[in-house]
Amino acid sequence: MNRQVISVGQINEYLRTVMDRDPNLQSLAIRGEISNYKVYPSGHHYFTLKDETGSLKCVMFRSYAGSLKFRPENGMKIVAMGRITVFPRDGAYQLYCTGMIPDGVGDLYVAFEQLKKRLQEQGLFDPAHKKPIPKYPGFICIITSEAGAAVHDMLRVLNKRYPLTKVRLLPVRVQGAEAPEEIASAVRYANYYQLGDLLIVGRGGGSMEDLWAFNDERVARAIYDSEIPVISAVGHEPDITISDFVADLRAATPSNGAELAVPDKEALQQNLDGMLSSMQSVMVKRILSARRHLQVLSDSNAMKGPEAAITIRRNNLQHLSQRLMAAEDRITSRKRMQFSACTAKLDALSPLKVLSRGYAITQKIDGTVLRSVTDAKPNDHLTITLADGKISTVIEAVKENENGEIKF
Repeated sequence: MNRQVISVGQINEYLRTVMDRDPNLQSLAIRGEISNYKVYPSGHHYFTLKDETGSLKCVMFRSYAGSLKFRPENGMKIVAMGRITVFPRDGAYQLYCTGMIPDGVGDLYVAFEQLKKRLQEQGLFDPAHKKPIPKYPGFICIITSEAGAAVHDMLRVLNKRYPLTKVRLLPVRVQGAEAPEEIASAVRYANYYQLGDLLIVGRGGGSMEDLWAFNDERVARAIYDSEIPVISAVGHEPDITISDFVADLRAATPSNGAELAVPDKEALQQNLDGMLSSMQSVMVKRILSARRHLQVLSDSNAMKGPEAAITIRRNNLQHLSQRLMAAEDRITSRKRMQFSACTAKLDALSPLKVLSRGYAITQKIDGTVLRSVTDAKPNDHLTITLADGKISTVIEAVKENENGEIKF
């Protein structure tokens, strides 16, 4: 019987592939007690998660460990999130941890992750859907509790940074079973009546249970559907809610939300002062340039009196007239010489010149010039033109080149 032989590395790699393809081993949330917790200089965290029935090796890499909101300790009960796969080098499976929370809020965290994943797949977190925050909002609508410290912090910051903006408060409950529907209704109400150029939705800090209203799907969809830009300002800086992902801008705290909502009047004043200084500098340069130009014009001959300008123009006209007359003489002389040359050529070619040397032109009665004896016959009337007149005659006989008489 032939049996395939494989290496240890091959079987470990095969098991890793099988486990990575198993959906049941992905996105796990496992409850247990921490033991053997170690943080290495690399920043990676290694520990064992155990309960009364067994143990599981875990690793949390530095990129994920940096987002922890608490310091894990041995003996602490937690819920760890991540995936299980094989580490081929050791041939051991372990949990690759992407997050952890103290035990007691594990169910909420799982619900949070499930809703987050579903809404993300539906595109509610898509950056392309984010609307720009207006630079100078005229009206800001705050949706929060009227009894909390958060609203007073936001009003104080808004008044200090940009007192020109006007604030409308829509008081809602931010905690409890009724809170999500009140928050979502307030967002829709503000949009329906166009109560502001910007919405700030949030509350002060608290536990995950306290902030849970902002992890509700109704609130998330109301923010997503809002035509008015929304800033999510929930809790403290480490707190993350679903509304933070859906909103057009996330603020670390309510006070930070107010800071992000409006410009700083002092910074605006400095900017305006800088622009004013630049404008003044430009105007001074333009005035100086115009003054220099005016001085040049005032020093010109035209400004000193019309006689100087007229004299200059007269001299220029006289100079141009002289040049024109000289050019006319040159052209006339050249044309006269060309005419004389043509006249001499015509005179040399004139038939009268030939006649003056003793030659004659013989023509038939119809004016045809007689060029050959073959064109003539006895009794033809001819006209002979000489230099000083014409002779009419009749042909008596025709001879060809002294070779004999041609008879007709």
